[in-house]
Amino acid sequence: MNLRKADDFIADVDRQFEWYVLNADWETADRYLATVEATCALLGKHPFLGPRLKSKHPRLQDWRFFVLFRPFNKHIVFYELVADELVMRRSMHGNRDLQRRLTEPPPTEQA
Repeated sequence: MNLRKADDFIADVDRQFEWYVLNADWETADRYLATVEATCALLGKHPFLGPRLKSKHPRLQDWRFFVLFRPFNKHIVFYELVADELVMRRSMHGNRDLQRRLTEPPPTEQA
């Protein structure tokens, strides 16, 4: 199965990586990225591991989610199967207002 990372997913992961660089250290940020990559690889092999997202929003009805591996297990990745492709859609901390954040456009980068 092909794996594709949507622009929103990449932006979410980049923001979290930068947060770890600024608030923890490079080693933690690198471990976070490695954990995201390991999770994506696992889902690429076993796309039905994550349960369906329970949402009434039409765009989210086919999305699934999966919690990152420890120690980043407060972060959730959201993805969907589109034909023969697994599309990673979003990634965010589980303590956020997920329904709101998943249905509104992601934050833009500030210069």
